[in-house]
Order: sequence, then structure tokens, then C-alpha cells
Amino acid sequence: MNVGAGFANFARVLRNPNFGIYTAGHSISLIGSWMQRIATGWLAWELTGSGAWLGLVAFADLFPTAVVGPIAGAAADRWDRLAVTKVSQALSCLQAVALCALTASGQITIALLVLLTAFNGIVTAFNQPARLALVPALLPRSDLPSAVAINSIIFNLARFIGPAVAGILIATAGAAAAFAANAVTFLVFMAALQRIRLAPAEERGAERAGFTTELIAGFRYIFAHPGLRAIFLLMLAASIGARPVVELLPGFAAEVFASGVGGLAAMTSAVGAGAVMAGLWLGGRGTGVGLTRLVLAHSLLLAVSIILFAASDVLWIALPALLAAGFSMSTSGIGVQTLIQLAVDEAFRGRTLSFYGLVFRGGPALGALLIGMASEWFGLRLPLGLGAILLIGAWLGIAVGRDRLAAALEGAPPSRTG
Repeated sequence: MNVGAGFANFARVLRNPNFGIYTAGHSISLIGSWMQRIATGWLAWELTGSGAWLGLVAFADLFPTAVVGPIAGAAADRWDRLAVTKVSQALSCLQAVALCALTASGQITIALLVLLTAFNGIVTAFNQPARLALVPALLPRSDLPSAVAINSIIFNLARFIGPAVAGILIATAGAAAAFAANAVTFLVFMAALQRIRLAPAEERGAERAGFTTELIAGFRYIFAHPGLRAIFLLMLAASIGARPVVELLPGFAAEVFASGVGGLAAMTSAVGAGAVMAGLWLGGRGTGVGLTRLVLAHSLLLAVSIILFAASDVLWIALPALLAAGFSMSTSGIGVQTLIQLAVDEAFRGRTLSFYGLVFRGGPALGALLIGMASEWFGLRLPLGLGAILLIGAWLGIAVGRDRLAAALEGAPPSRTG
């Protein structure tokens, strides 16, 4: 794997018109979403000064996936995925406008912030399976590994750029300005989606089993698949035990490092910078072979990095740990999503990716809530360190069967019907 080959693959994949248009619009929207995430966390801390409320806001944003995700996955296997994505972006834009108006007018309260965050969490949860399942329709299957790496890079570039811009806006114009900027980025993405044209073969089939039947069949498929079952368990442990560090960084900036919004932007950007480096490093990979071992290795490294971060109370020592955590988080995340996209049968793609979304968003929500509540008694550092130890425990249970896991995930998916 090398960066030069990665850039060559990226250029080739982005020349696909549909994927190139989608990526351009999505990149702008993700920057806005990270700006709003940082502004929301900072506003929650300003309103309450409480780690518990900070965890609750993150919970409201991420946990709706646990309720809505399975239904959204079945819908993504039945409905027009592009249309679902368009409607979802419009609703999220309206939520950003409401946040801006309430904050600018001084009418925002922590209860309203939680409510609006939960609304956007529901919209995002319903959209995520359709959006992820849409990507394979935009380019050939052979380009999927590079496409997943590209999506991860733009996600994490946004994690790097968005907080930096949000920090400037919050410091100079207040959180309302960050919410307004996010609303504009949704408009850009919506304009890009209008230009995407899918082939007729990508339309959802009309003859389907009952909705509930398909929902149950999707869960059975996931839990009967030895590779998917194990990789989701590892992902769940990482999502609960390690990934909540991102949602809890406002508390660390204020309580542990006393570094203000500048320190928050620096820490969030360090995670993003490490993740971008991982995406570029993985860009030359054109196959799923060897990804299982890579996921396992970097899941362990993620846990170690989080423990090192939690053990420090000096910002400039903690930043390298966050850089390493971002690198390992992204490497394992790209690997997991690529393995799922390559291993899953097309008939179950939407439902499987809804479960991915459930773990990816619901896990950090639960972890942030638990760590935030525990921080009221023990501070933020000890609960986060214990979460990383949880990930190490899951890794120990799964790593012993890594050869069987690789065989189940890295081969071609069997042909089945949903």
C-alpha cells in the first residue's frame, strides 16, 4: 500500500460522474455537520457545565439509530435510496435553521437543544442505510474499497476542517453562526443530489415480501453469518468503549485541560488528521484480502491510544495520543465498512448497513451517556479508560479466531434472496 497508488485509485474512482458529484456535495455537507456537532457540544457545556448533559446531547444525536435504524434498513431495500437521501437532507437543513434562529435570539435552552438534536438524529438514522447502500450503485463493485476509503477521508477531512472553522465562528460570532453555515452546506449537497442519474436497473423491485418479514430476515442473515456477527461485535465494543472520546472532547477541553474552544478544536482536528492519514495510507488497497487482520490490529491500537489519552492531563501530550487514536479508528472503520460492503449479499445490503449504522451511531451514544454520567462521580478520564479496556476484552475474544473470520469476510458473498 502506498500513497501514490492511493491517489491514482482515487482519481480513477472520482471520474465516475455519479460518484464524483455525490462526493463533492457530500464533502461540503460533512464540513457543516462537524461544525454543528462542535457548536452543539460547546453550547451544551455553556448552558449546563455538566458532563452528564454533554453525554445526553450526544445520546440524543446518535441513539435514535437503535430505534429507527432497523426500519430504515428494510426501507432502503424497498424504496428509492436517492429519494430518501434527498428528503433527509432537506429535513436536516430545516433543523439547522431552527437551531440558528433559537440560538441567535437567545431562546435556546438545554431541553430545546436535546429535542432538536434528537430530531436530527432520527432523520440521520433513517437516511444512513439508504445513503450507504446508494454508494455501490454509483460505481463498479471493483472500486468499492477505494470508494469507502474516499468517503472516510472526506469524513475525516471534514472532522479536521469543520471544528477549526467552528472554533473561529464560535469565538467571533457565536454558535448560531456555525448552525447557519451548516444549513448552507445542506443546500449544496441537495443541489448535487439533483444531478445524480441512476440506471433503471437500480430501481427497487416491486415484488417484495412483507415489511416485517424482511426486517426479521435481515437480522437472521446478519446473526447467521459468522464473519458479520463477529465483526459487528468488535465494532460494538469499539463504538461504546473508545469512539465516545470524540463526543466528550468539549468536557475534556474545559474540565481536564482548561483549554477552551481553541483546545477543543485542536483535539478534534488531531483525531481528524490521524484519520485522514489512515485513509491516504489505505488508498492503494484495491482488494479486501488482509483487511480482517488490519481491523483487528488497529482495534487494539485504538484502545491503547485512548488509554494513553485518558492518562494525561497535559494537552500537548494528549494530542499525539488523539492523532494515533484517529489513525487507528479510521483504519479499523474503513476496514469494517469495506468488509461488510464486499461480504454482504445485495438483497440484504440495506438491512445490513442499517445494523452497521445502529452500531456506528448508537454505540457511541450509549458510551457517551454512560461515561458522561459516570464522570459526575469519577471525572471523565477514568470512565473513558475503562471503556478502552472493554474494547481490549472484546478483541481478545475475537482475535483467536481471526483466520476463520477472514475466510468468512474476505470471500465473495453467496447468492441469496431477501
